Amino acid sequence: MRQPSFDQVLLRQEPEVTSLAATPATRRRPVVERIAGWSARHRKTAVFGWLLLVAVVFLAGQALGTKSVPPYDPGQSGQAQRALQQITGDYQPAPTENVLIQGGTGGLRDHAARAVEAALRGVPSSAADVRGPRLSADGRSELVTFTVPGKAADTTTTVQAAQQAVAAVQARYPGLTVAESGDASISGAVSTALGHDFHKAEETSVPITLLLLLVVFGSLIAAGIPLLLAITAVMAAISLLSVVGQWLPVGSSTSEVVLLIGMAVGIDYSLFYLRREREERARGASHAEALRIAAGTSGKAVLISGLTVMVALAGLFLTGLSIFDGVALGSIAVVGIAVVGSLTVLPAVLSWLGPRLERGRVPLLRRRARATRPSRLWGALARQVVKHPLAWGGIASLALLALAAPALGMRIGYPAIDAPKGLPVVQTMDRIERAFPQGPSPAEVVVTGKDLGGPAVRHAVEALRGRATASGPIRGPISAVPVAGDRALLISVPLAGDGSDSASANALATLRNQVLPSTLGTVPGVSFAVTGDTASNVDFNQQMRDTVPLVFAAVAAAAFVLLAVAFGSIAIPLISILLNLLSVGAAYGLVTLIFQDGRLQGPLGYTSFGGIIAWEPLFMFVFLFGISMDYHVFLLSRIRELRTRGASTRDAVTGGIASSAGVVTSAAFIMVAVFSVFATLSLIDLKILGIGMAAAVLIDATVVRGVLMPAALSLLGDRTWAAPRWLRRRADRAELAA
Repeated sequence: MRQPSFDQVLLRQEPEVTSLAATPATRRRPVVERIAGWSARHRKTAVFGWLLLVAVVFLAGQALGTKSVPPYDPGQSGQAQRALQQITGDYQPAPTENVLIQGGTGGLRDHAARAVEAALRGVPSSAADVRGPRLSADGRSELVTFTVPGKAADTTTTVQAAQQAVAAVQARYPGLTVAESGDASISGAVSTALGHDFHKAEETSVPITLLLLLVVFGSLIAAGIPLLLAITAVMAAISLLSVVGQWLPVGSSTSEVVLLIGMAVGIDYSLFYLRREREERARGASHAEALRIAAGTSGKAVLISGLTVMVALAGLFLTGLSIFDGVALGSIAVVGIAVVGSLTVLPAVLSWLGPRLERGRVPLLRRRARATRPSRLWGALARQVVKHPLAWGGIASLALLALAAPALGMRIGYPAIDAPKGLPVVQTMDRIERAFPQGPSPAEVVVTGKDLGGPAVRHAVEALRGRATASGPIRGPISAVPVAGDRALLISVPLAGDGSDSASANALATLRNQVLPSTLGTVPGVSFAVTGDTASNVDFNQQMRDTVPLVFAAVAAAAFVLLAVAFGSIAIPLISILLNLLSVGAAYGLVTLIFQDGRLQGPLGYTSFGGIIAWEPLFMFVFLFGISMDYHVFLLSRIRELRTRGASTRDAVTGGIASSAGVVTSAAFIMVAVFSVFATLSLIDLKILGIGMAAAVLIDATVVRGVLMPAALSLLGDRTWAAPRWLRRRADRAELAA
């Protein structure tokens, strides 16, 4: 007997789960079902249109290349960088490179140093202002320095000719160490390492994800659909970054972050949809009917979850930090693309394949009846929790609070060299610093205005030099270099401290608030702003302190509104927000223990610098706050579905947890596996992200979903669904619309 089509199913009966306010007169289908119905009717258009869209975006990204607007620091540092950008076309001084010559006799080293000088002067396009050699205090090392001409954005490529020249000298003197290191060469090595990491993440995460999906579905075709959807979403989003880079700064690790997020949410959303469709077919529904129910339930959960994730990620724009702009837009794009694909392409593919979805079975990995049956383990745990919610909830809360406690001592900052210690250029820099100890990078005062070469400015600079002392906050020697034909003056001012401690921060404040206003500030028509490593870190941290409370509040408020409208409840969004904060806090505590305190340095292959990379806690918060809503929304949707059918709150809680356990557990393990891949990469930034987000997802999908959520809902009972009448009506309308 021929089964009814998707359209016939839509016209024949109402959804199995209807709103409490729905009436028999309601005829208009929810938008997610209408989208699925259109995709099923026009499945070739939906599928090939999607592939064409991805191909067009990919080709556009390839055509535009990898151009990116430079990121500016906040505060006065950013003002100085913009001033340099406007005057010179570049916002950073020419980077300095160093060539170290060690080993052998003094005469041999001297010959090698002279050879290095000659070789560098032979490549003026790559090396300028060659100086040296300088002898170390112990007489065992010599150092040749030079600057890399051109714009800062191009120096990682420009410096390659100088590196080749130095390598040629090394080949002529095999008994010596002739090695180059500096800002440009380290930046180039990090970019190469990031590219290698990106390919490694792709090559590792895809097979692992496919294997786990095979375990979940037992069918090669069913397992391949979520993976292909996630990959195409990531391809489209990363290609869009090339477009975004024309107007916004796109950092070197943005593609890795987009890959991480895109694979996670793309798999999750497809998994939610596919598992519900399979579950309904296992109960005896036709393919069309199962697809309709999946669209009306899991499709709605995907839409709510995706909106929540995107709203949370949009909170990064509130920081005013340009380094977050590209990451935020790329992450929002990949989540939005994954949602659109799940709501359109997925139902089209399922309708197209029909029974063929189960082809390519792996006999040892599959039993569909068992896969779609409610989980006995999670159901039994949920029943115990709802019987004794205070005991179970209290123990779980205390455990997570204990895990979160180390985060109270979290210190944010940057390592002296933000690069893997195993890179040869980093090892060379370590040897240079041991042979030629030097202080931290000086503060850079960018002076603009009229008559910068005139007597008034010269007297002000001399007055500034007079404020330098051997033991005071401002140290010497202070140098002043005109740039861009005397249109700007760049003054280097050494500061007390090591560049990142309180002594350096206090010295910077003295320079900005006292010394400069009383010297350069007395010259009419002259403006100044201070940048440099110390200034950048101080300004960044201050901007974070000023805006983080706003971001937290805005993200929580937006999530509250979305969930309140979606579920028609005041308690549900409050519970979800509090539990999210608890799981994020536990993840913070874990990364503090591991990366700040230096645990597991050997197994994870990193060297602790005694803190956490400054931008990561905020990014982890907005991403984890959004992504953990996946499980909350899916779980709460199942609970509300059972509650709508007439079950008590406790029965709905246990039934919802048991019935959703398979898909949530599968999705969580896949997401944890994807995130864990990033812990194996070379950069400590990506290791922190991988460990932190994998831990938070694991905690959220087990402790929060299995213990804390049912404990909270059972304690509230029917008050869980209490809300003002206007909110319930709005939620009912939203449910009919969605």
